[in-house]
Amino acid sequence: MAEDLGQAGGIPMAADATLVLRRLVDGDSNAAEELLPLVYEHLRALAGSYFRGQPGDHTLQPTALVHEAYLKLINQTGAARGGWNDRAHFLAVAATAMRQVLKDSARRRNAIKRGGEAGERVNLTDVQTPSGGGG
Repeated sequence: MAEDLGQAGGIPMAADATLVLRRLVDGDSNAAEELLPLVYEHLRALAGSYFRGQPGDHTLQPTALVHEAYLKLINQTGAARGGWNDRAHFLAVAATAMRQVLKDSARRRNAIKRGGEAGERVNLTDVQTPSGGGG
């Protein structure tokens, strides 16, 4: 299997990303900034594929999707963070995170359509029953 995305400084980028991921899991605060350029193009292409064939009225765009999913993964702490085996594992987890972001966005959009955020709350004790009595 060929290494993806060429080489950076003589080190295949997949191997380089794996080293940066290990540093990130170990708590190196600079590793998150170094990782994004190593995986961004792949994540952006994946995000773009999620939007193909969809209506054009999305408020979320592929670039924003990549950034939101990336931050979701990087901002995890403790046991929730990482444990990523390598670049491929990180990309698979990132793909799942992107799908979760899209699902959450769709849920919010559908809730608003149904009046979920702007709807009037009705206290059931104030509702009249068919028998004429209160709730």
